[in-house]
Amino acid sequence: MDRPGELDRPGMPAGGTAWDERSHEVLTGAVAHAGTAAEGRADPAGAGSTPAPPARKGADAAPGGTGTAPFRRGNADPVKSLLHRHRELCERAVDPLEIAAGLEARGVTDRTAARFRHRDVFSLAEELYARVPRDGAPAPSPASARGPRVRTGWVLLTLLPGALAAATLTGLRLVHGEPRLPVTAAGLLALAAATRAALRRGPLAAVPGPVPWRTAAGTRAWTLWLLGYALLGDGLLRTVVAGGPDAPPTGAPDGPWPMTAAPVLALALACAPAAWCAHLLAAGARRRLAGSRGLEDFTSAARPLLAGVLVLFLGALTGLLALCGTVLHESAAYPQGLALGALLLLARLLVAHRRRHAPVLALGAAAVAEATALALLLAARLPGCAFLATPVQTVVDTWGPGAVPALACGAAALALLVHALRTLTRASAHAPAGAPE
Repeated sequence: MDRPGELDRPGMPAGGTAWDERSHEVLTGAVAHAGTAAEGRADPAGAGSTPAPPARKGADAAPGGTGTAPFRRGNADPVKSLLHRHRELCERAVDPLEIAAGLEARGVTDRTAARFRHRDVFSLAEELYARVPRDGAPAPSPASARGPRVRTGWVLLTLLPGALAAATLTGLRLVHGEPRLPVTAAGLLALAAATRAALRRGPLAAVPGPVPWRTAAGTRAWTLWLLGYALLGDGLLRTVVAGGPDAPPTGAPDGPWPMTAAPVLALALACAPAAWCAHLLAAGARRRLAGSRGLEDFTSAARPLLAGVLVLFLGALTGLLALCGTVLHESAAYPQGLALGALLLLARLLVAHRRRHAPVLALGAAAVAEATALALLLAARLPGCAFLATPVQTVVDTWGPGAVPALACGAAALALLVHALRTLTRASAHAPAGAPE
């Protein structure tokens, strides 16, 4: 005899309650739902197949049918969509390193690669490179990580500006009178052509591509001004402070407007060390790309490389300044020569790696500072404007006329160095030609 209020256990033939009826309805609906799901996963072959157990919520079937892989909405292969967006980069690349650099140039970071189930951009680039069909092309050899090769053509071209500059100065020292002007003009034109040729080939060459006309023209104009000031600026500044100039420059060291040829000759000869330093930077960055396993890892390795390349160039330029000063019996002008050399090298390295905006700003700022110093001294001759010459006069009286270009070019070079340490140490700076800046 049942006790009042006692609930029958499931399966009991009699004594069912309202709770039992509701439980029976719930269980019946669950079994029917499970049967419908099992029929949807049944073997297509039909007969004799056993329904698979229902998958747990939030899970998807793995390739082996275990049902343990996490569920993902949308495209089951996100790397495939990434390959579709960057197919041109992946097809053009000769190895995975170029893909990694190009992906970073397009904003893909290690955190982005983690969403594609890769530990870093380099691992993601390796998969993208492997997925691109290459018509049976052989895999990249380890030699590709050693960077660009040294070619005789650009080596000889980098020696040409120094040779022509030395020949021009020799002609000016040997020729007197009216022939000095045509000799100077011919020498400057030949030097400009040789420098242009040296910058169009080799590691100092800029990547081909469309360049805004104002950027290219501004870079050339500011560079010519800085080189012209290195040749005649100190003598002009000294002459203006003394109340001149009263006559145009003659090109002679003892003329009314003296010329300082040692820094310019040293900078022309430094085209060869600059090209070698750029080559070392490209080759070293290539090796570090091959050995890095993350973007931050590459940046940490590339910063001392860039600093070492700059120090190496400045050491070579110091020796050239000392040599030219001794041969020409002039002051070596170390402060202004080294500051200008560092500025020109950093600007060219940035241009060669598709960073054109910062160099033209830095070169322009240095040139404007030098021109402003001369303009203030000349404006101080106006009635009531003598105070304008006070800053420049103080600098000249304290450190000499060479302090003006040294401060102007040194500040611009320091700003470019900070910018280069942020940009040239990224993998995107060494991306293949055509990658976005």
